[in-house]
Amino acid sequence: EWVLLLLLHHIAADGWSMGPLFRDLSTAYTARAEGHASPLGQLPAQYADFAVWQQQWFGAEEDPDSALARQVAYWRTALDGAPEELNLPLDRMRPAAPSNRGAWEEFALDAELHGALLQFARDANATPFMVVHAAVVALLSQLTGSSDIPIGTPVAGRPDESLDELVGFFVNQLPLRVKWDGDPTFRELVQLTRTTALAAYDHQDLPFERLVEIVNPHRSASHHPLFQVVLNFDGTERPPLTLPHLTAHIDEDLTDAGTAKVDLSFHLRERQAEDGTPAGIDGALEYAVDLFDPETVRRIGVRLSCLLRAAVGAPERRITDLDLLDAPELESVVRLWNDTGQEVDSRPLPALFEEQVRRTPQAIAVRGAVDTTYAQLNERANRLARHLRALGGGREDVVAVALPRSVDALAALLGVMKAGAVYLPVDPGLPAARITQLVQDTDAVAVLTLSGSAPLLEKALAARGHDGSPDGAEAVPSIVVIDDPRTEETIAARPGSDLTDDERGGRLTSSQLAYVIFTSGSTGTPKGVMVEHSGLAALAAAQIDRFQVDAASRVLQFASLSFDASVSEIAMALLSGASLVLRPDGMLPGPGLTELIARHEVTHATLPPAVLGVLDPAEHGTLRTLIAAGEALSEKTAGIWSDRRLINAYGPTETTVCATMSRPLTGTGQPGIGRPIWNTRVYVLDGGLRPVGVGMVGELYVSGAGLARGYVGRAAVTASRFVADPFSAEGARMYRTGDQVRWRADGQLEFVGRIDDQVKIRG
Repeated sequence: EWVLLLLLHHIAADGWSMGPLFRDLSTAYTARAEGHASPLGQLPAQYADFAVWQQQWFGAEEDPDSALARQVAYWRTALDGAPEELNLPLDRMRPAAPSNRGAWEEFALDAELHGALLQFARDANATPFMVVHAAVVALLSQLTGSSDIPIGTPVAGRPDESLDELVGFFVNQLPLRVKWDGDPTFRELVQLTRTTALAAYDHQDLPFERLVEIVNPHRSASHHPLFQVVLNFDGTERPPLTLPHLTAHIDEDLTDAGTAKVDLSFHLRERQAEDGTPAGIDGALEYAVDLFDPETVRRIGVRLSCLLRAAVGAPERRITDLDLLDAPELESVVRLWNDTGQEVDSRPLPALFEEQVRRTPQAIAVRGAVDTTYAQLNERANRLARHLRALGGGREDVVAVALPRSVDALAALLGVMKAGAVYLPVDPGLPAARITQLVQDTDAVAVLTLSGSAPLLEKALAARGHDGSPDGAEAVPSIVVIDDPRTEETIAARPGSDLTDDERGGRLTSSQLAYVIFTSGSTGTPKGVMVEHSGLAALAAAQIDRFQVDAASRVLQFASLSFDASVSEIAMALLSGASLVLRPDGMLPGPGLTELIARHEVTHATLPPAVLGVLDPAEHGTLRTLIAAGEALSEKTAGIWSDRRLINAYGPTETTVCATMSRPLTGTGQPGIGRPIWNTRVYVLDGGLRPVGVGMVGELYVSGAGLARGYVGRAAVTASRFVADPFSAEGARMYRTGDQVRWRADGQLEFVGRIDDQVKIRG
């Protein structure tokens, strides 16, 4: 038994060259074995001839009639606006300088699927490559959420028959961009890939490196230009080695070279049985180990097999209808990873706070210019609640609180809720007209403010009238100036004990509204979100547990009171016996905040990543738990604070501040946004509200205890964003966030980006 190793650098030979090379080898060996000289003669052309011919044939780019000018014009049009980088399901952030290390994961398509693929290709007047190309495009669309998919593919690059028997490297790379609108069937997608491929083949002569220079995309050392995914489909039949007195077998298996030229390469090679019938397709995925884990790539290979089987079996189905989830995965993404049920005390926030006051009346509740105990804060809130009741404020009446961050503002928050009313935080620094608009939009019955702001508010409200008309003066809400001496005296004279249900006009229930907070308007017109007490109870219980908040903790109150993050800070502190440390209004991140944290020995803080990025961990030794929220957390920032208990949190206002939380981060890998918190469910769905699998991009929907009631006075918008939960037997609702996410293999969510309200995401 003998082994002959043919070792060729790719600069000397390409895949097509194997045919003439094996034929020449057979001819030369046979002749010499019989004692003759090799009969092989000179070829009509050499590689250098081809290079000279190519240069002459192209002509000058300045000549509009030249072949080069025509090809340049085609590619500029074909690639105009193409995505510079596909949003692949990477397991790690791209390094600035890739190592180019690669690995392979193999998969296979059986003979039955191979035969069905060939039959469908004949019926569709397409090649097997075009069918596989369409399947890869459909899969990448599901993985990335995009309907504009550029991939690269090698072409033989032998435009003349005289080159067929020449051994050399002629291969060129073509960027095949497939872009569509709507939701095509698989058959329609195959026709689109066919059209794309044929047009590209007609313009395949322009060398790829020259194409990159001409198109001039944004260049980065971190990723390949024009495409990051390659499809190499080998359907050529290898000629046999015919050697006298020998039985020869060519061992040309797909081989892991340990390198990766692009992020991901699909390699497929057809096999035929001895009778010429399809025997299956060998597949391998070459991937950059800088970016992917083996399990992620293995799953991509399995998904391609599933998609192809479903597609060729029912090519009239829409590509978003091609189901790629098996029963175990469907169970994970819908049920298992949403198993968040916990028994929590769901009483309204005032009742939970009063319970804490009874446990620790003399503990410090608020630390600021003057420390305030739980008992003192409770008494102030009770007196204000009785004052509001006397003014006519009652069950689910909205009371606007236009106060700066202070103990008075906290007492007002609690007092409004204790009265059975609804708290509307308003930044007193807003223009009077804007405050008036908020008050009118919510039908507020009263506005709590300070003497410095009262005259402007009174004038603005009286001018417009509460109903928006000049003669609506009788509807103008009460302006309660809490620092007016007469008001202070009146409030101080009221009892400080907890209100009874009779005083409140009925029992306060967890289904009642707790507060209304307006969204920022970053995704449209600001909307007033109505949040119930039940959501607050579940949120506080989950955060106290996850963040390990106890009576010895000191929680920084950092967020503006007009943002919902402030509700989270206040609830987790005041319902656990901890101290809430107030950040003075106007204090920016920097030395002042650092000094405040050190002076009050703050242990817990919820901060935007931008703030974490400017603080020095060495100067904040008391901080033991940090919650990053409000914007995307980078791997770099997470790494800086990884010596603490750092948790990444995510949640729209419509889901009561927080919907998901990560595990404590280690500082390695891109931080995810975690799993749903207690009594919350999340779904990653496509445009047809179907669950998508691990690694696939979909839109995030949130259901559960924290779901808001809806938007104040915006019934149509409420109906479009709060929709029926198809996975609940109890008729629950879920909130459509408009955010793109994907599941990771460990059941954690990864934030991808934001989609327009009018765009339905594809699988």
